[in-house]
Amino acid sequence: MKNQKRFGIIGMKGITLIELLVALVICGMVIAGIYRVFVAQSKAYTVQDQVVEVQQSVRSGMEILLRDLRMAGYDNDNLQSPITIPNPIATPLSNNAITVNYEYYEKTIPQYQKHTVVYWRDAPSSRMIRQLIVNDVARPQETLLENVEELTFDYGVDSNEDGALDNWVFAGGVGTSKVVAVRVTLTARPVQVNPDVQAVSPRTLVSMVTLRNLCLIK
Repeated sequence: MKNQKRFGIIGMKGITLIELLVALVICGMVIAGIYRVFVAQSKAYTVQDQVVEVQQSVRSGMEILLRDLRMAGYDNDNLQSPITIPNPIATPLSNNAITVNYEYYEKTIPQYQKHTVVYWRDAPSSRMIRQLIVNDVARPQETLLENVEELTFDYGVDSNEDGALDNWVFAGGVGTSKVVAVRVTLTARPVQVNPDVQAVSPRTLVSMVTLRNLCLIK
């Protein structure tokens, strides 16, 4: 009876060292698995966050560019503000650059102003640049988008002056034809500072704008 009270009920055994080690190994494997899942989910979140950010940036830069293209050639034809809009209203500088001309009403002045807007891709820095020239006075350059891999312009031309788009050409093929539409291709990728997003493919957005103000050109 004394031995039973001292050591407990006869027949019960404690945990052996081997069983403890096996339990520790199993727990370690479970923890390692959970950690790997956490790391994988963290990387996936980082990648998706960068992808969403670059997609939003591409859309934002494209919308600003399209806004200027839609305004190309606008002239209020007001005798009190005799502003001459240059013709052609959209000048192909190259396959990667374009100049847009239109008249803009500045409410804070208030008065109409001649706006000349130039877009191009700066190859050394891989940036899309916008520069606004108001009444022939250039304003500071704006960086609309970083990590731009491609910014190209295709020009829809009316070769026979029948008011219809005849063909799509690059800048070198425009010649004396009238530009009636512009197609923009913009490609950018996430910032390459995070090793988890280096394998993410670039995002491309293609949009086309018809130059609706051609009828205002005298």
